[in-house]
Amino acid sequence: MNNKIKKINFNHSFVFFLFCNIISLIIFKIKNFTISPLICLLLILSIGISHGSLDNLKGKKLFQIFEIKNFFIFYLSYILMALIVIILWIIMPYVSLVIFLIMASHHFGKEDTQFLITENSYLYQLLFFLKGSLIIFAPMYFHFDETILIFKLLLIENESFFEFLNLIESNQILLYGIVLSSLSSALLFAKNFELKKFTIFFDYFSILVINYYFSPLVAFTVYFCFLHSIRHSISLMSELDKNDLGNGLKIFIKKALPLTILTAIFCLIVLYLLNNTYNFDSSILKIIFIGLASLTFPHILLEYLIEKNEK
Repeated sequence: MNNKIKKINFNHSFVFFLFCNIISLIIFKIKNFTISPLICLLLILSIGISHGSLDNLKGKKLFQIFEIKNFFIFYLSYILMALIVIILWIIMPYVSLVIFLIMASHHFGKEDTQFLITENSYLYQLLFFLKGSLIIFAPMYFHFDETILIFKLLLIENESFFEFLNLIESNQILLYGIVLSSLSSALLFAKNFELKKFTIFFDYFSILVINYYFSPLVAFTVYFCFLHSIRHSISLMSELDKNDLGNGLKIFIKKALPLTILTAIFCLIVLYLLNNTYNFDSSILKIIFIGLASLTFPHILLEYLIEKNEK
């Protein structure tokens, strides 16, 4: 089944690569073309977060390992952790953003690659982090001012932080970050070479292309929904039915839909409330990034605990 997943992800990565290049060229020819932040939000609330909507099933697996019978504890812990992240972001937005960017870099790098590479040494964790950091460095390098504006809209008011970002931008350190990311991708590609590992380079150049042509928000949405989420969902489908991926897809949709809809409704209610204080686009950015941070922390912790305790 692993070879089948590798082939599916290879084909998906190639199609994504073609899609990014074709749509970028089309939009490049259309002057003043913009994609509404609302479209980005709706895509993230539907396609994007759906891959985390089976965390309850992973929670059941974890509780079975620890022999905990009261599953209500899982939902309570997950929700409390998400709320704590939001509260900490309000209290310490600068620190929360930095931690989120570091964790997201490692998460994206590992989740997008682990179907090819299962080694978990410290060296590979570093390579996964550097590979995933392209998601952070690319928008900052190609659209620095827009990225800084997003940070400011996320309640970041620390002037020293922005002075530091201006320093690394003026000294081309962002470019060095992209180079390090490319080197990590090359090392991951070279280890135990096989043709399907070209997926790594398709992903790398796709991310560069969309960040060059699109705004940071649109580029992130395209990556998060159509690369990261779909790839993770394919892995979940294979876990749901190891023999029939088509049936796995049906089970995935059936099980992911309820929590995806509930999460989307909750986020839209919060958007309505935030819109009374902030402008509409600013409210959307807060929902997307602070909301994703609040869901990412418990999601990553759950993945880590299962990985460490599953036999």
